[in-house]
Parts: sequence; C-alpha cells; structure tokens
Amino acid sequence: MNTKSLDQIKDQYYGKVGTTERDKLERDLDALRIGLKIRAAREKKEMTQAELAARIDKKRTFISKVENDGGNITLKTLFDIVERGLGGKLNIEVEI
Repeated sequence: MNTKSLDQIKDQYYGKVGTTERDKLERDLDALRIGLKIRAAREKKEMTQAELAARIDKKRTFISKVENDGGNITLKTLFDIVERGLGGKLNIEVEI
C-alpha cells in the first residue's frame, strides 16, 4: 500500500504551492477553518447562532453562512464576531 500525505495529494490534484489552482484551494481551506473555529468558540460559550447574531446586529442566517463557509466576510465583521460577539481576541498573522 502506497500511503500519501495530504500535501502530496494536494500536489497531485491541485498542483504545487504557488500555482493558481493550489492557492485557491488553500484560501478556500483557510476560509473553512475560520468558520469552524467560530462555530467551536460559539459552542464552547454555549451560545446559539441567534444569540451571537443579536450581539453583532446580524441575522442568524448570516452566522450560519459564516460558520459553514467562512469566506467573503470583511475584516471588520470578523473582529465583530470574535471580539464583540464572542468576547474573544482576534489574532491575525501575515507570512511572507
């Protein structure tokens, strides 16, 4: 049996890091991770989507979309969700 790492599979099907298709995949995965982290934090605080939405003046369906997709939200909204809504602190890292 030939076992491959996740990076090897991504290289095979999406190309090496730096190619357009691979970079899009990585951005999509990062967006998904953001949504999953928001959901996990909300659940840890035993808060419903509706309660979180009310804290940031959004609709419950918006929170659902963020948790399931994570992409296409503004930085301000992300700060609002994490800091105002969840009472947390958002840390952003830039790698070059």
